[in-house]
Amino acid sequence: MTTLPPRAARRCAHPVNLLHATLFFSPDLDVVFKELGFEDGSAIRLAARSAPLGAVGAGTVAATFYNYNHGFLARHLPAVWETASPAEVLDARLRAMDTTLRRLLGEDAVASPEMAEAADLAMRAAEACTRHARPLYSGNADLPVPDAAHLRLWHATTLLREHRGDGHVVALLSAGLDPVEALASHTATGKGMSPRWVLGTRGWGRADWEGAVERLRGRGLLDAEGELTEAGAALRESLEEATDRLDAAPYEHLGAEGTARLTELTKGFLVAAVGAGAFPADLTGKV
Repeated sequence: MTTLPPRAARRCAHPVNLLHATLFFSPDLDVVFKELGFEDGSAIRLAARSAPLGAVGAGTVAATFYNYNHGFLARHLPAVWETASPAEVLDARLRAMDTTLRRLLGEDAVASPEMAEAADLAMRAAEACTRHARPLYSGNADLPVPDAAHLRLWHATTLLREHRGDGHVVALLSAGLDPVEALASHTATGKGMSPRWVLGTRGWGRADWEGAVERLRGRGLLDAEGELTEAGAALRESLEEATDRLDAAPYEHLGAEGTARLTELTKGFLVAAVGAGAFPADLTGKV
């Protein structure tokens, strides 16, 4: 039984996840990584997210990231580790995040009591995350916690985001959605990345996308126009409910009041970040 209001954990996870994700759309990430010798944007982002796992190859990343094309990954991994070690990459991503949060939120917000409060709440929630069957969470949980409040908050959002994401992979497998089907059905909700962004960042081709759409139609999940059917919408909601169940522990640990306060604080920081241009305007959408 939950002690939280309905969907409280999901409402909190949304701004937590997006605040974490500002790193991967940040020009500061490119600047810092190019100082290490990186040139390709995809290689930068793959290295930044996978570094907590060590000097891994394409197979490990395909398994843990779930929705990336293995051939695309193999063009960058494990070659990225010849440019910089995982330890150097981890240091670089934290420096990039420091610059990014200061740029998006401003120095006053970074140094504010609210930032310290959000960091403490998020770290307290992360105390209840579990390691088993959660490779991306567990790899990040082995990293030292930064001292500065804004970086401690980002570290905590990383833990919470990867914990939820690891659970979401379980839900996708249980629902029988392959990587491209998962992406296409999410895009059909209107809340996922647009096909252009998916194909540009995940390494799939247009034929892969169209094949997934046809398979979803064959299962009665998409209609002839590519919109979710009633069954498709129900499946997507069941995926979120399963993910909520698998991700309940951190927010139950934090409690209703703490979860509501963390939601309020992270949403405020996220609104400021979005207003400062944290994400591309065409990132989400059905076309």
